[in-house]
Amino acid sequence: MKTNKLLFAILIGFIAMFISGCQRNLSEEVKVAKFPNNPAVYIDGFSGGLQYFPFGGSKLDAFTVDTQTRYAGSSSMRFDVPNVGDPTGAYAGAIFPDNGGRDLSGYDALTFWAKATQSATINEIGFGNNFGENKFLTTLNNMRINTTWTKYTIPLPDPSRLTLEKGMFWYAEGPENGNGYTFWIDELKYEKLGTIAQPRPTIFNGAEKLESSFIGVTSTISGLTQTFNLVSGQNQTVSVGPAYFDFTSSNPAVALVNEKGVVSIVGTGNAKITAELNGVKAKGSLSIASSGNITLLPAPSRPAANVISLFSNAYPNVPVDFFNGFYGGSTTQTADIKINNDNLKYYTQLNYVGIEFNNPSVNATSMEFLHLDIWTNEPTSANFEIKVRDRGANGVLNTNVFTGGPIEDDKEITYTVPSSQITKGQWVSIDIPLTGSIATQKNNLAQIVFVGNINFLLDNLYFYKN
Repeated sequence: MKTNKLLFAILIGFIAMFISGCQRNLSEEVKVAKFPNNPAVYIDGFSGGLQYFPFGGSKLDAFTVDTQTRYAGSSSMRFDVPNVGDPTGAYAGAIFPDNGGRDLSGYDALTFWAKATQSATINEIGFGNNFGENKFLTTLNNMRINTTWTKYTIPLPDPSRLTLEKGMFWYAEGPENGNGYTFWIDELKYEKLGTIAQPRPTIFNGAEKLESSFIGVTSTISGLTQTFNLVSGQNQTVSVGPAYFDFTSSNPAVALVNEKGVVSIVGTGNAKITAELNGVKAKGSLSIASSGNITLLPAPSRPAANVISLFSNAYPNVPVDFFNGFYGGSTTQTADIKINNDNLKYYTQLNYVGIEFNNPSVNATSMEFLHLDIWTNEPTSANFEIKVRDRGANGVLNTNVFTGGPIEDDKEITYTVPSSQITKGQWVSIDIPLTGSIATQKNNLAQIVFVGNINFLLDNLYFYKN
C-alpha cells in the first residue's frame, strides 16, 4: 500500500515538473520573439510597411519616385529642394517610418548611394525619427554631395539597442545660397559591414564642463556624438540620442541623471556626470557644484500695461538679440537655468557683458525706470555697475566703445550698486531712473551692460513706469 502511494506521489511530482517545464519553455519562447529584421528601405521601391510623412512647413511634394535617374535597378528616390521664397515650402524634409517596428540589431550601418545636380551640403540625414520619442535618433550633419553617384555610410551607434526601431530614414535640407536643386538616393538599406571600428563617443562634444548650480535646477546633456572609423579610413561622426548612453552620477545625493540625459540637482555638494556608449567611456563630463536651495522671488505685481519686459516669466518679453554679446575681452559666461518653472539667467566669470535688443530697439519714451533682480551666493568687495545705452539719433548702435572707440551720438547712463548693498544668499532689487543724458533719447534704447566681479543670477529685467 505504501509502495502504491509512493509511486502515485512520484507520478504526480513528475507531472508537475513536466507542466512547470512546459510553462517555462513557453515563457522563454514569448520572451525571445522578435520583430522583422528586413534591412531594405528603398530598393526599386519601398519595402513593406514604410510610410512617408513630410515635416510641417516643408515642400510637401519634394519627394517623388524617379524611373529615369537611378544608380541601379528600375527607380530611385528623388528630392527636389525648393528655392528661397517658394510658396509651396521653405525646405525639403520628411521621415520614412515603419510603424510596425523592425529589429536592426543585426546590422551596423545604414548605407545608400546618392548624387545631386550640383555640389551641395545636406543639412541633416539619418534614422530614428518617427515623430514619437525619437529615443535613438541618429543624424549625419552637413553631408557633402556632388554630381557623381557615391556610396554613403551612417554607422549605427549601438545596434544592440535597436530591437524595435520605427524610424527607418529621415532628412531635412534647405536651399543652397538661396537656390533649390535636386538630389537622388538609391539602394537605401541597412547592412552588416563588419568594418565599422574605433568607437569614440562624446558628451558635451568632449568638453569637461564645470557648472555651479542650485537645488531644483534641471538641465539636459548636449553634444552627444559617436565617431567611427570607416573602411575608407574616414572618421564618420553622427549626432545621437541620449538613449544610446548609460549615464552615471558620482553623487546621486547631489545630482541625478536619467536615461534621457536630464540632470536634476537634488542636494548640496559636488557631483560629476559621465557616460558610456556600448561599454566605451564617453569623452566629456559635467562637474557640478551645488550651492543648495535658493528662495525664488514672488512674481512682480506691476500692471503689464506699465511694463516693457526683456526677461521675466511674469510678462510678455520683447525680442532680445542676445544676453551675452561675447565682446572682445569679455570673460563672462551665461547659462539658462530653470528652478520650479522660473527661468533665470546665470552669469559667471563676469568682467563685463552686453545685452542687446537692437532689432528692433525699445521705445521706452513713457518708461521711468529699469528694474532688475540679482542674487549671488558669494561675498563680493567690488561694486556692480549697470549701463543703459541707446543707439543714437543715427539709429546705429556703436559697439566699438568696448575697444576704446568713441560713443558717437549714443547716450549712456551708469548706475552703481555698492558692494555693501549686495548680500550673499539674498535677492537684491535694483531700480534705475532713466534720467540724465539718456532721458531725451529713450525712444531707441538698445543695450544694457553689466560690469563687475561677481557670479550672479538675473531675473525680472524690465522697463516700467509708475
